[in-house]
Amino acid sequence: MPAAIETHALARSFKGDVVAVAGIDLEVAEGEIYAFLGPNGAGKTTTVRMLTTLLAPTGGRASVAGHDVAGEADAVRRSIGVALQEAALDPLMTGRELMLLQATLHALPRAEGRRRAEALLERVDLADAADRRVGTYSGGMRRRLDLASALVHEPAVLFLDEPTTGLDPVSRLTIWEEVQKLNDAGTTVFLTTQYLEEADRLADRVGIIDRGTMAAEDTPAALKAGIRDPRLELTIADGGADRARDVLTRFGEVAPAADGRVSVSLGGGRGQVAAIVRALDDAGLMMDSLDVVEPTLDDVFVAKTGRGLDDQRAREQEQRERSGDEQLVVEPARQ
Repeated sequence: MPAAIETHALARSFKGDVVAVAGIDLEVAEGEIYAFLGPNGAGKTTTVRMLTTLLAPTGGRASVAGHDVAGEADAVRRSIGVALQEAALDPLMTGRELMLLQATLHALPRAEGRRRAEALLERVDLADAADRRVGTYSGGMRRRLDLASALVHEPAVLFLDEPTTGLDPVSRLTIWEEVQKLNDAGTTVFLTTQYLEEADRLADRVGIIDRGTMAAEDTPAALKAGIRDPRLELTIADGGADRARDVLTRFGEVAPAADGRVSVSLGGGRGQVAAIVRALDDAGLMMDSLDVVEPTLDDVFVAKTGRGLDDQRAREQEQRERSGDEQLVVEPARQ
């Protein structure tokens, strides 16, 4: 399958010897949802800016939709949609006016631009609010409008920068559903997110960047499987936890769990659960509860980066990234 996004040794440095991206290789296939994760300051934002032609690389190369980001920036911009974390929506415009403006900026014929604007407003459930000023929209409505405006020219590749940050659970679910529909229709999606559940649910593959280099990349299932085995957590009735540990050591590594429970690793997978239950029953031990706990992308993230998403030192590095110069000015694509 052809690559929608491809980088080779892509790098970016700023003044003061600040290396934000230290030469990364990426390949995102057409029709794929790719989640790009990293702690604040890891180089995630800088990478997205380079791929969307907002920032010039200082090393390596990258192509998006078959066009070089440095030498064919206009062609890249015609091929992509971008919904940034901070939506640049004029609060005095109506939703319909903003959509028609986007169509004009992309040089769509007036009738075609109006048709696409109306269809997209309907698609993101904003048709009834289309003539209201954007300043009266809720956060979820603004995010949906921003997404719609990024789609007005029918881009081949859609970049979403933390599209659900700050949204309530219902609005977040609505955005997830819309992203999945777009992908089902053939749109390649490059997603950055601070919600690891979001990446786990939506992404075909996940890439983790840390300190400017790629720390891991694979499907969510493969990344989780590579961290640790699933574990069986049990609550034993009548204070029999010590006796239960003696039984459980025959099956795997035993460790304490939360709330006085006991945990055993399932090196043989979930198929071991039945044998463990039988062994405990043979020993005369009763269980009050039993749960299989799978590793999560949170576990992967900590294992690969050694830190959490909100590490303070990383935030300080991100501020240095954002203070860098040589940013490109975005202009409407020339026809």
